[in-house]
Amino acid sequence: MASTERRMVVRRWTRRDVVKGGALAGAGLALVGSGAVRVGGRAGAQENYRIAFIQGVIGDNFYITMDCGAQAKAAELGVTVETQGPERFEAPLQTPILNAVVQDAPDAIFLAPNDTRAMIAPIQAAIDAGIPVFCVDTTIESDIQIADISTDNVEGGRLAARGLAEAIGETGKVFVINVRPGISTTDQREQGFAEEIANYPNIEYLGQEYCENDANRAAEIASARLQAEPDLAGIFGTNLFAAQGGAAGVRQSGKQGAVKMVGFDAGPTQVQDLTSEVVDILIAQHPGEIGELAVQMIVDYLNSGEEPAETQITTGATIVTRETLDDPEVSRYLYVADCADYVPGAAATPGATPAATPSA
Repeated sequence: MASTERRMVVRRWTRRDVVKGGALAGAGLALVGSGAVRVGGRAGAQENYRIAFIQGVIGDNFYITMDCGAQAKAAELGVTVETQGPERFEAPLQTPILNAVVQDAPDAIFLAPNDTRAMIAPIQAAIDAGIPVFCVDTTIESDIQIADISTDNVEGGRLAARGLAEAIGETGKVFVINVRPGISTTDQREQGFAEEIANYPNIEYLGQEYCENDANRAAEIASARLQAEPDLAGIFGTNLFAAQGGAAGVRQSGKQGAVKMVGFDAGPTQVQDLTSEVVDILIAQHPGEIGELAVQMIVDYLNSGEEPAETQITTGATIVTRETLDDPEVSRYLYVADCADYVPGAAATPGATPAATPSA
């Protein structure tokens, strides 16, 4: 580069920088961009904050339920949550949404990153613009975000392995339908499943295939695997679409009952598959609780300017079977398709990290 060319120096902010910004906010100033300030701080008395929620993908009952929890907590606290998301779980689709949200300058953002690495730079750009960012469900390979709120996904995978092992009498071949590499949550679920299933000497783990978050592709994978392995004993689907498609493949192959199916997530379609005996076990996350916790933590942060004492918050998971489906302590964690059906729950204290809870 010629010496006469002008160079722009950009300071890359970290989570700690944003926290320090809270001290200025308490004096009536808030940091914006790379060193600028604006009048009217975020810290202090609670305001009608405008919070942006970027889902991992629209139309997913898991994220719908998370949004319902966020909206319920927002109504309770007198703040506004504006929600949007990409049509597919892909970083190239989520990135322009995040960029547009940053231009709209909300008080805070919480999002489910579509990729552990590809979303780091877009999130850093939001932080550079002076907007605090929280991650929910999925995360990134960085600590620039204020906090992470998610299911204990490794333990969730272990729950799935134990449930499937019991369902097949602790013997036979099992298989996993996953989403795609690089998604923190589903990678961890497969990790927990593989680690736990290794404790059963008479179970052979055949590995995993990826459905690209497409239920139709998951159905094709399940059907092909059942043809290649006619003695297959069980399948684990690591998310809503993997489980939904896997169940369809089992049904289309006429293997109901013979092949045991465990699905992660508990949306209306999954519950129908459970009651119709296509799926034998569901692992229900607590997305409403994640949404409630996220909004509460964001408002606490905006009011105080102080980073939370605990920045890695994990919520539980609940085993759902046909026998426990009507148990109120289980049914409360079934996902909803409409917020009219959502019942706000008592969110866990942010300092706590409850373990995944078997309910059967």
